[in-house]
Amino acid sequence: MTIARIIAQRESAEIIACDCTTPVSEVVQTLATKRIGALPVLRDGRVVGIVSERDVIYRLADRGKDCLDVAVEEIMTSPAITVEPATTVDDALSMMTRRRFRHFPVVENGALIGFISIGDLVKHKMDEVQHEAEALRHYITVA
Repeated sequence: MTIARIIAQRESAEIIACDCTTPVSEVVQTLATKRIGALPVLRDGRVVGIVSERDVIYRLADRGKDCLDVAVEEIMTSPAITVEPATTVDDALSMMTRRRFRHFPVVENGALIGFISIGDLVKHKMDEVQHEAEALRHYITVA
């Protein structure tokens, strides 16, 4: 199963992202209001980084509240590690585990087409396991 299958039902217009010049205070407001953990950061429509709750917390600890007034490009994680639609769910989960990430921008031909979280991938894996179990139960009862 690939990432393309997970994002197939989503509209790219639904992706919540921010520009690299967006103030951190505005990013914090978006994260809180939308109840999300991270945002892709764009410059001229291209992914240049990712900003997460952790990035904000670490900068608050380092710099104090003054970090809320700077552009998000000063605190984001960059470069962003991205995946393509053809990336398998297992490969994405493996990268997340190995690199200790929770979110991936999905990029095709340099353009952001999706944004996935570890929750999206785990849900997909759980649905897959449940479907396989149901198929096995059906096979056993029919055989």
